[in-house]
Amino acid sequence: MTRPRNVLFITSDQQRGDCFGFEGRRVKTPHLDLLAQQGTRFAACITPNNVCQPARASILTGLLPLNHRVWDNGIDLDPHIGAAGFGGTFARAGYATGFLGKAHFSTKHTFEPTGTPECEFNMRDYPPGWAGPYMGFKHVELVVEGHNRTLPQAPPGGQAYERWYYGDGLGEWKNQRYATRLAPDVGAAQTWHSALPPAFHNSTWVGDRTIEFMRAQRERPFVAWASFPDPHHPFDAPEPWSRMHHPDEVDLPVHRTRDLDRRPWWHRASLDGTPQLTRPDMVAHRAKGSRVPDQTDEQLRHLIANYYSMISLIDHNVGRMMIALHDLGLAENTLVIYTTDHGDWLGDHGLILKGPMMYEGLLRVGFIARGPGIPMNRVVHDPVSTLDTAPTLYDYCGVEASGPLQGKSLRPLIEGTGSRDFAYNEWRMHPSRTGLALDLRCVRTEHAKLTLELGSGAGELYRLDDDPTEMDNLFGNADYATLQRELVEMAMSRSRDWREPLPEPIGMA
Repeated sequence: MTRPRNVLFITSDQQRGDCFGFEGRRVKTPHLDLLAQQGTRFAACITPNNVCQPARASILTGLLPLNHRVWDNGIDLDPHIGAAGFGGTFARAGYATGFLGKAHFSTKHTFEPTGTPECEFNMRDYPPGWAGPYMGFKHVELVVEGHNRTLPQAPPGGQAYERWYYGDGLGEWKNQRYATRLAPDVGAAQTWHSALPPAFHNSTWVGDRTIEFMRAQRERPFVAWASFPDPHHPFDAPEPWSRMHHPDEVDLPVHRTRDLDRRPWWHRASLDGTPQLTRPDMVAHRAKGSRVPDQTDEQLRHLIANYYSMISLIDHNVGRMMIALHDLGLAENTLVIYTTDHGDWLGDHGLILKGPMMYEGLLRVGFIARGPGIPMNRVVHDPVSTLDTAPTLYDYCGVEASGPLQGKSLRPLIEGTGSRDFAYNEWRMHPSRTGLALDLRCVRTEHAKLTLELGSGAGELYRLDDDPTEMDNLFGNADYATLQRELVEMAMSRSRDWREPLPEPIGMA
């Protein structure tokens, strides 16, 4: 096999594993569909954690959340641990390394200054033109958060995207356009048609900056992480992209009402609990920004249509990157991977966004690989995790890891010489999110899934082949005692090799 000379690693944020055209949903992703045809995709890839910071730290480092110590949102990744991830490892191996887009390795909304380039108190301490290093990447151009619950922070705050956004003197005009809610508005939660021209949107900017980085580094081996902030809520695709999917033509969940009486105790408790936070603005955000009230079918259709459209804008920019690779003469020797940090319930069981319910819409994510040695049009059904990203990159590029890894290379599965029994997810959830302290372990096989709450011993078990919408919790059902025992053994096989005490959150995310 010819080793890839370059790596282009592309991520979205909060994109369900079934929200690709090739998965059968009516979302328009022609470039990602083509990427999957040209390479190999994983049909049972899961996230190692349900929220951004732990999941992203696991992608970077190849370590589980309790080992890299970012065990929930609001906890910063230690820079020394981050620098041992694949950005720093490839940099030390002589590659040009670039990170372009949303990082979220550190917390923006903190209780006090932390000194990181992502902290809202410290962005102004980084001079105009600051471009790293950060978490091992030599060249960094950041979008800070990128979710427009609040508008881009004006200089001297913000980082590369925000300073570019305001740099032409049109920042306030753009903000007015961003905040304009074009008709129709049916009252769907956190959903609107934005009037911001797409040329100014952060998805376009990430595409632009990634292409420029590849062009600038085309004479030497490079690793580029292009990190799109969408389709994370709010669901605010810019017009005309927001009109690409008609609400009447999207896919509504088969089961879209809450059925909490049929679920383990923590489902209801996490929706009813009061977040344990001291700042009133953070409590208000948790109450309104992280929890979505029941939606009518019409509202849910509009929300899903906009979510699809955010994905289509990302897809468009993925296409631009693929064209650039070809035009630069790099397409044949670049390993391209596309994935995300986690999914979104998107109305399943009456839920939207994310939390401690391990339904497939949140847990399962897409994972596509294309490049030298990658079979075309291959689908792997073995359960894997985005935890496997870093070891896969090392394996294909012949680079030695800088430290221990808990993920494993996907190359044997891609080449048809290996197999996997299960993939693993863990979340020790802090009470700052819902008022609950939970200790969750989840394992997914090709055909079944088990979640345990270690503190109470409660759990849920689903046979995914017979029950794809996860309606019938079989945990404790004597007819499935053997299956439950096997999955419990898988969940508890995780080595207790992390250090206690774990760090406390320094903010909210």
